[in-house]
Amino acid sequence: MISRIGQWLVLVLFVACIAMAAILIRTRQRAHDRLEAPLTSSVPLSQTPDEPRVSVTLMMPDDKTGSLDPISETLALPQDESARAQALIDQLIASWRAPGSPHPIKASAGVDSVFLMPVPGEPGSQLAIVNFDAAFPLAQPSGIEPETLTLLSIIQTLHENIPSITEVRFLVNGQPGATLAGHADLMRTYLAESTVPGSKS
Repeated sequence: MISRIGQWLVLVLFVACIAMAAILIRTRQRAHDRLEAPLTSSVPLSQTPDEPRVSVTLMMPDDKTGSLDPISETLALPQDESARAQALIDQLIASWRAPGSPHPIKASAGVDSVFLMPVPGEPGSQLAIVNFDAAFPLAQPSGIEPETLTLLSIIQTLHENIPSITEVRFLVNGQPGATLAGHADLMRTYLAESTVPGSKS
């Protein structure tokens, strides 16, 4: 026969299993909702509809021509510059997801956060740290040209609309990565004012 202590242990384990199952189901539902959100909404989550609308320029990459084409849009953007930078990138990536995009990216991929920091020794200049989510490199078409266009598009869109951003670094899921999808270098600091990406020595 099972002792009283053994019976209590079995009961505790049973209750713990039920609790863990409930937590896993809830976590799975939240992850599913997050993946589905870009498919059901045309407005990036970081945009704030109540904010005043402003004219912006998105630098759209074209994989066929290897160029960046300026696209003018009117968006509701937050006043905080970090939030504004993320909203710009969210809108840019949303345009890559659109049918017929010249630079297609899968719908579940994006940017988790953007941080702005002052550049030492350069008053008025800011370094933008762009943190891709873990799905972004997997969604990126592999190849030196499309990967470079992805980074250049983000860099030039940020600099065009927030001129104080003069340097940009990239992370993946909060960590430094060697490359975006096997080619474009993520270990360097990109200079926003350069037509071709440069790195700080």
